[in-house]
Amino acid sequence: MKKKWTRIGGALAAIGFLPATEAQAAGPAGQATPDRPNIIFILADDLGYGDLSCYGSRFVKTPNIDRLASTGTSFAQSYAGSGISSPSRCSLMTGKNTGKTTIRDNQCTAGGLRGMKITPRGDTTYIRRANLLPTDTTIATVLSAAGYRTCLVNKWHLDGYDPTAAPNHRGFHEFYGWTISTVESNSPYYYPYYRFHGDSLIHIDDNAHDAHVRHNTDISTDDALAFIRRNKERPFFLYLAYDAPHEPYVIDDTSWYDDRSEWTMNTKRYASLITHMDAAIGRLLAAVDSMGLRERTMVIFASDNGAAVQAPIEELGCNAGFNGRKGLLYEGGIRVPFIVNQPGRVPVRKLQNIIYFPDVMPTLAALAGAEDKLPGGMDGMNILPLFYGKQVDTDNRLLYWEFPGKQRAARRGDWKCVTVKRGRPLELYNLKDDPGERRNLAAEHPEMVREFDAEMRRMHHPSPCWPLEGEEGAQSGR
Repeated sequence: MKKKWTRIGGALAAIGFLPATEAQAAGPAGQATPDRPNIIFILADDLGYGDLSCYGSRFVKTPNIDRLASTGTSFAQSYAGSGISSPSRCSLMTGKNTGKTTIRDNQCTAGGLRGMKITPRGDTTYIRRANLLPTDTTIATVLSAAGYRTCLVNKWHLDGYDPTAAPNHRGFHEFYGWTISTVESNSPYYYPYYRFHGDSLIHIDDNAHDAHVRHNTDISTDDALAFIRRNKERPFFLYLAYDAPHEPYVIDDTSWYDDRSEWTMNTKRYASLITHMDAAIGRLLAAVDSMGLRERTMVIFASDNGAAVQAPIEELGCNAGFNGRKGLLYEGGIRVPFIVNQPGRVPVRKLQNIIYFPDVMPTLAALAGAEDKLPGGMDGMNILPLFYGKQVDTDNRLLYWEFPGKQRAARRGDWKCVTVKRGRPLELYNLKDDPGERRNLAAEHPEMVREFDAEMRRMHHPSPCWPLEGEEGAQSGR
């Protein structure tokens, strides 16, 4: 592929293209071991809890992800960091819940930076977005300090409109993908013409003039494999954040489902995006096997939130019967698949333990022996014992989510308290008896609702990008 390089903001080119002596200086050599393995964290985008065969789908074919689940540990009660992309990924990267993260919604009401957004209709609008700050410690920061070579492939979504907040400026040694700062109208989502390598914006000539030659799922998998091959002799952390199956549902190959004459083309494309991603994951894992790395590599698969309103939710059962979808703090918006696999180390189990994205950072730090490098103020806990066949109590704590001033939710044990509309009273559900959140028990347990309300108020910290009326310390900008 011919590369055309553009310097962005005067920053340095991606570390992946530095001379070998400079790249080696980023961390010590020495192979990973089964006890201190390589880490591949694969994140789908807007994949519903019920979109995988191993999580109950009767329609979508996902044999490779299913194999990860059938030979590893899967979690039935895992939660994303939020109901939409940016705050969920911020929670994942920083170990904090959305009551204190830097990014709490895809758009901010104050502060941040103003930039252009292309609407689904092709119109241009301007919004404000917050970005991850230099003071935010990420998983990559921690693992890099522990000697891991770190790489993000594809979607970051934590840069707002600040090109200096790209992943290679927030702890990652290498970055291959796209940022919000990329002009959306000039780079079709699934057959992109532009892509960043570090701070350098390259052209994918195969996709010039809106040609559909290289699908972004394949491009991302190729980038991931190239990173692994370059770093197979040292411990590495690969964060592979696919776009699939985020709308718009664009994929030319729908051969897996062309016989489903009763499906709309939208449904066929949605399912095909998932199955195509599954095939790419199979290709990635086969390559890891061929390099002799599989027993020294932990693979984790999850989704950033539930299925979107554009998805064929009813037709395919994307959200497994849960109430709500992407953008809502009901179960359908935040309960996600979570699978952990490492041959010979992670046992075959299906767990009911309640876990969520803030747990990932302290867990991976423990896996890498880097707990002393963790920052204070995290909301997650180390759940590594669960990965290795032991038990740890994850249920008797408060899990918290918010969209400032609009929605908030908390869960402890079997109980969840939630409201998804500004000014509406809190609802209360017993998820053990009512996982679909159909029977609101708030009127029957008013004292429990008051206790949840008090705890949720304590979990919320003022933010300059989402100032709420009456809060001290909330500023109009930064």
